[in-house]
Amino acid sequence: MQFGKIRRATGDHVVAIENGQVFTIDTALDPEVPSLAALLATPNPVAAARELIDPRFAPEPLGDQTFLAPIDRQEVWAAGVTYKRSKVAREEESHGAAQFYDKVYSASRPELFMKATPERVVPPGQPVYIRADSKWNVPEPEFTLVISPAGKIVGYTIGNDMSSRDIEGENPLYLPQAKIYRRSCAIGPVVTPVAGMPPLSGVEIKLVISRGGKPAYEGTTTLAQLNRTPESLAEWLFRDNDFPNGAFLLTGTGIVPPDEFSLQNGDDIAITIAGIGTLRNPVG
Repeated sequence: MQFGKIRRATGDHVVAIENGQVFTIDTALDPEVPSLAALLATPNPVAAARELIDPRFAPEPLGDQTFLAPIDRQEVWAAGVTYKRSKVAREEESHGAAQFYDKVYSASRPELFMKATPERVVPPGQPVYIRADSKWNVPEPEFTLVISPAGKIVGYTIGNDMSSRDIEGENPLYLPQAKIYRRSCAIGPVVTPVAGMPPLSGVEIKLVISRGGKPAYEGTTTLAQLNRTPESLAEWLFRDNDFPNGAFLLTGTGIVPPDEFSLQNGDDIAITIAGIGTLRNPVG
């Protein structure tokens, strides 16, 4: 079973997806489970969802729904330099600061930064943006942790950490501007609870960027290449910090297009992660 949020004419609804069917969840039935985030934080989200299926809505085939980002009020954070390919790319784009990327890759403390507030998150199918003052922009496909207010990883989804490589390469202190801007983060389409994922070390991440209906770049990696464990990243994020609504944590990218590649208006970005699905967004 997976979980998400969809938009209908009747409003926005939390849903469960199982065996190709979409079941509407009535969050009003249990005051302890008023949201998707609260459902995921229950001891057994699948059992809780079965108890909250809304009989007013018949199950419907998966396919024509308008999925929203599966976020409520959580902050979205990101980790950097967690794959060797990312380390090398960051060193290449910022020669003067290469030593710092090398150090953070091997240090016990990870690089963590705020990526987005819920209002800045782009849902599946809607355009992500490239900065008007940047000439070198790429998507960063990332395995994303869904973390409860108690700091427990309760599920996984897909994240796109849009990045302006030339801005960060000019000076690492410009990272917030290279990473945090309007419509710079997409999340979705669904959340797979921890128990529903295959063994993480074998999980493949695939990126396909299409231009004019034809592939312009393709790349793959696996979570076996991740230099840190999801549990370690979550633990560092929650050190001396409070997340009363929980958090999403993008865990870094191991797929980096070549230096001569940059996104263009009209490109289509598709990120597929085994066990979760495909997050697709056009570029605006």
